[in-house]
Amino acid sequence: MEKLDFSISDLIVYKDNQIIVFNKPSGMLTLSDEADDKSLVDFAEIYCKHKVFAIHRLDRPASGLVVFAKNKKALTFLTDQLEKRTVAKKYLAWVSPTPNPKEKELVHFLKRNGKVKKAFCSDNQVPGSKEAKLSYKTVFESDNYCLLEVDLITGRFHQIRAQLSTNGTPIKGDVKYGARRSNPDRSIDLHARSITFIHPTNLTEQTIVASVPDNPLWNSAQLD
Repeated sequence: MEKLDFSISDLIVYKDNQIIVFNKPSGMLTLSDEADDKSLVDFAEIYCKHKVFAIHRLDRPASGLVVFAKNKKALTFLTDQLEKRTVAKKYLAWVSPTPNPKEKELVHFLKRNGKVKKAFCSDNQVPGSKEAKLSYKTVFESDNYCLLEVDLITGRFHQIRAQLSTNGTPIKGDVKYGARRSNPDRSIDLHARSITFIHPTNLTEQTIVASVPDNPLWNSAQLD
């Protein structure tokens, strides 16, 4: 195994005999693709010493929570909640300029273009599109950027990135969706902050929160 510049255990936010939850750093794949880079699922299986199953994905340049089921029963239980939209997922995103209004629900129809690996928004349904809903509110403002808390209502490909861009407020660093410049490390300032779901075995509501990246911009909001 290649030598890591971090400890896998440092990424773990929560674990029990049913699930394991990581705070994925930006730049890491959730699942393996054609690239040779190790993905978060690879590290999760190294740590757990058995196969695990991703409940959802998080874009490579974004950071934050990713939940894995440790068995197929937990996988089925949690994905059923996702399909019924009873899982609550909150994200944080640095954007520019400050949106007007500062709090709003966005509804678009998203169509994924696999060739360019990008989602396109429209106000009306077009062939192959799916309805996308989210709500945002401004929670902090700095000189050049503002921080939005985003409640994801549906879960579409690149949904937050595409909808905020269409709203005229692209995410910092996300040149693919209209940001003026990239971040030096090619990350985007989108963070999967919290997830709330019913636990597979004790059947109680559980909320898990991930610390934000440690850099001057994120630290300025004094969230953690």
